[in-house]
Amino acid sequence: MSHTPKHVLLAGATGLTGEHLLDRILSVPAVSQVIAPSRRALAEHAHLVNPVGELAALLPTLSGKVDTAFCCLGTTIRAAGSQGAFRAVDHDLVLAVARRARELGARHFLVISALGADARSRVFYNRVKGEMEQALQAQGWPQLTIVRPSLLDGARREFRLGERLAAPLMRLIPGKLRSIEAAVLARALWRLALEEGKGVRIVESDELRQLGR
Repeated sequence: MSHTPKHVLLAGATGLTGEHLLDRILSVPAVSQVIAPSRRALAEHAHLVNPVGELAALLPTLSGKVDTAFCCLGTTIRAAGSQGAFRAVDHDLVLAVARRARELGARHFLVISALGADARSRVFYNRVKGEMEQALQAQGWPQLTIVRPSLLDGARREFRLGERLAAPLMRLIPGKLRSIEAAVLARALWRLALEEGKGVRIVESDELRQLGR
């Protein structure tokens, strides 16, 4: 069965995938309102509510009806400055967004995790992503969709040398390891939001590419 979200919360609307997703959501006539808190102001739209400031401080002030929430937050250890700062965004802030979305009435939460997410991993990045997934599942969402994209392709505002160097190779690798364009991921997220279901669904990168075609 399909279900079109009407009242949406979007965290991470200024990010690589979030920008594409916001444009996609606002193009849907059935969507009544999108609440998209962000550090910098977004382009005005009749159906957009855009509180500006630090997300952690904005979350308690958010109000309005929400049925579906998207979390496109994500950083790197280098950009964050430390492992602790990385975890504060990719784990703690993600969970805070989810809790607030649930308080506002959301029944479906869709979150961008990462390829290789595993709470038992020896790799810090993968372990934090896996712990985030486990913690979200423990919140007891009626419907939780976790997407695990590979390396994201697209024009970022900030320069990431490792991703820039890896991108050409990652486009050639088959299966779920192959990189995925941010616009494709955004289309896949919206398509997944239209699905009415129960419980947890984890979607790997190869399926995301199919969904976002």
